[in-house]
Amino acid sequence: MEATVTSATAPTGTGSSRAPVVGLAAQLALLALLGSTLGLTATGLIAGAAYGLVLCGLLGAGLDRAGMAQIGPANAVTLARAILVGGVTAMVVTSFVQPVNMVALVAIAGVALALDGVDGQVARRTGNTTALGARFDMEIDAFLILVLSVYAGDRFGWWWVAIGAFRYVFVAAAIAAPWLNAALPPRFSRKVVAALQGIVLALVTADLLPTFLTMVALGVALGSLTWSFGRDTLWLYRASRVRAAARERWAAPHRRPALVH
Repeated sequence: MEATVTSATAPTGTGSSRAPVVGLAAQLALLALLGSTLGLTATGLIAGAAYGLVLCGLLGAGLDRAGMAQIGPANAVTLARAILVGGVTAMVVTSFVQPVNMVALVAIAGVALALDGVDGQVARRTGNTTALGARFDMEIDAFLILVLSVYAGDRFGWWWVAIGAFRYVFVAAAIAAPWLNAALPPRFSRKVVAALQGIVLALVTADLLPTFLTMVALGVALGSLTWSFGRDTLWLYRASRVRAAARERWAAPHRRPALVH
């Protein structure tokens, strides 16, 4: 629920960025490499390619909407992370029908997780922070957590997919309740909870913990996420009631004081 890059300055131009095309080519190249060396299934490769198509299509649309002809160094880092997530997606889908190379899966997912925050640092140091970069970073984080939670769910119970599905449920709920779209105050605890999800899912993916500790770790991750989303939802609801009350006060007709004779 919190992005890394939040400002609004960016290189602009009249041309179209080639980044989505380059990104799609890189995604397909990575999938070809993984498929030839790790023996991924056709379904896994199709899932990874479909992810890449959607990713680059949405990125291109976002760049056009923002009037950006270049993605900048920070978004380039995020795009690299996004391409790695495509590889993770292909491997997770493959794992449904056959074992996958655990070392490769953990390494690729680990690099994608480790690079989280690097794009924000790059953006701030180069002065190229953008609203698009914030959204791009957040969406890649959310999808990676979803894919890893699906991997955990396939092995330890599908209720753990809730870890990755929480944000998407929140976004869907905001369609019916627009007050959920309001800005939240920054909280360090929200960043801690978000980081915890990645750490726990990385440990689960690497199969480093006994089954009991794995279940405990997943429970802590899901519990902390439920608490974080619940607290933010309650804050947003209360804030919406305050705004509604203020609108009612300003909309109410002002009575003139009665004249005293």
